[in-house]
Amino acid sequence: MGQKTNPIVNRLGIITGWQSSWCNNYKDRIQEDFKVRMYIEARFPKGIISRIFIERTLKFITITIRTSRPALVIGKRGEEVDTVRKELKKITKKEIQINIVEVKRPELDAPLVAKNLVKQLENRISYRKSVKLSIISAMRMNAQGIRIQISGRLNGSEMARCEIYKEGRISLGTFRADVDYHMAEAHTVYGSIGIKVWIMKGEVYGKRELSPLIGLYKKQRGFFGKRKK
Repeated sequence: MGQKTNPIVNRLGIITGWQSSWCNNYKDRIQEDFKVRMYIEARFPKGIISRIFIERTLKFITITIRTSRPALVIGKRGEEVDTVRKELKKITKKEIQINIVEVKRPELDAPLVAKNLVKQLENRISYRKSVKLSIISAMRMNAQGIRIQISGRLNGSEMARCEIYKEGRISLGTFRADVDYHMAEAHTVYGSIGIKVWIMKGEVYGKRELSPLIGLYKKQRGFFGKRKK
């Protein structure tokens, strides 16, 4: 029986923080977060949005967008951001603050690598060539390891199959290992192709800034759920 865990979720509270920060009214909040993320992903060109972080307070919502092309997200004189802010205000009915953060090394960002592969597969580029170029680019940027799994009707074959390409090392069982992970899906003429990307950037030994929720959790119950005496 396979026991597989999402590498990011597995490290929550240790070296990784939450992508959404709020603590009540779970049903409504998660639906609203989903709508916000879907709108932002659909609004901008494919393959430029890495991750979207949402932090809520009583009066407003702070949305941080990590992107490899900040100029496209901001637009001329900030017009694009203003439009997005107005549309999101209609969806959430709250004041919106948007922060844009540039991804300086997109070759080491798993979501951007996966979405770039999706674009190439949908444009009918050979999957072997695309995957090998992504691996070479990541290793050139000093990644300690990269693994790409691609599955489906590859090159339009009659039988679906799964292929794995990897280079370097990826320590999935080591909690201090900084492993970035993303899963994407390419919709081609001959069916859907699933893509999974793991990138190991190194190991984190000291303290790392996490979501504000982990600080609250520590104060209330202590780290790893140990109650204070």
